[in-house]
Amino acid sequence: MKIFTQVKIIAILIFMQGLALSQESNTVLLGIDNLIEMGFSPLAGKRIALLTNTSGRTGNLELTASIFAQSEECSLVCILTPEHGFFATAPAGQEVGNDSLYSVPTYSLYGKFRRPVKSMLESCDIVVVDIQDIGIRSYTYISTLYNLMDACAEFGKPILILDRPNPLGGLIVDGSVADQDMLSFVGIVPIPYLHGLTIGEFALYVNGEGLLPKRNGKTVKAELQVLKMKYWKRSMSWEQTGLKFVPTSPNIPTVNAIRGAAITGPIGEIGSAGIGIGTSFPFQYCASPDVNAEAFHEYVKENLAMLGIQSGIGVYRISSGKYPNKDCKGIMVFSDGNPNDKPYSASIELLLALRHFFPEQFTKDYVKDEPKSMFRKIIANNELVNALLINGSDDEVRASMNKGKEEFERKREKYFLYPIY
Repeated sequence: MKIFTQVKIIAILIFMQGLALSQESNTVLLGIDNLIEMGFSPLAGKRIALLTNTSGRTGNLELTASIFAQSEECSLVCILTPEHGFFATAPAGQEVGNDSLYSVPTYSLYGKFRRPVKSMLESCDIVVVDIQDIGIRSYTYISTLYNLMDACAEFGKPILILDRPNPLGGLIVDGSVADQDMLSFVGIVPIPYLHGLTIGEFALYVNGEGLLPKRNGKTVKAELQVLKMKYWKRSMSWEQTGLKFVPTSPNIPTVNAIRGAAITGPIGEIGSAGIGIGTSFPFQYCASPDVNAEAFHEYVKENLAMLGIQSGIGVYRISSGKYPNKDCKGIMVFSDGNPNDKPYSASIELLLALRHFFPEQFTKDYVKDEPKSMFRKIIANNELVNALLINGSDDEVRASMNKGKEEFERKREKYFLYPIY
């Protein structure tokens, strides 16, 4: 008993030392870190369903699922996982099956079901969410959260979100609000492509704006709480948080890949250019075997620079993908996470440049253009897609790329949990 007490005291001292270090250096304390600091008091005695994957970790990189599995304050009864599975190894779009981890059932929400069914949640008292979103509308972790909120509202289960930073920061809002008739699992609510919210703020926005599916004509809300972070500011870059980044999916191994995806993600769906998937710099290329790299870069570099995006000539070759075993020539793109950067606007400039050099690839004959096409789903704005594909002028395209953004920015302020500086 004496040895156990000494070990417990040492553990507490180590935690307090880590806390003091965090306060001194302003390293961000995540929602899960604060839950541990609180001794799990919000969950005392409760049975927990946990939506998480390998990105759900403490600041010291301990898996949240492991911590819950070992907790004596509450009981982990099941784990829910998003696209890519618990270990984030399944390729994009690949269905993931159910499993068992930490001696509890693990239910995939990217397999037979994308919305929890009643049997998945019936043994829990509350659903806890700890997962690292990347701040891009088309990334499906927020879609899974949306479906979870809807199911919990129906089945009477409260939700506690352990908040985490938006890796793109809390100030960048860029892109048009998704059209209501264009919503899908890769754009599940009408928000801009880059929304500048944490995952907790996103959930509050969905609830507060009445965006869950109505039942019997009435607005539905989930019973929701967010356990905030400490020391996170909206103006912070990821590097300023002091946190380590854990890959969230196979092609998002780094924060720079997120910044690249904010720029090139939509380009990858139109079919005319490779974006570096399969290289050491995923989402940081815009290249093709048929482009003159120097001419392409000269055409677009000034427009990118005005949007805060650095660029340079780049060439890559991979053995699979869109152009296997061919040199893809074009440019590399970089963003340092400055709050004034406009990554999605840069994406549109790249699309306009590609259209200039390959006009035949921007037609309805070339682009798979039915309403369910991935390109339309990702852009999620009919006016913008039509301007790109039906010979709208460059200025007409630019005029439509941020429709609804200002109204969204006004609305979202009501749900801010963190200061700017």
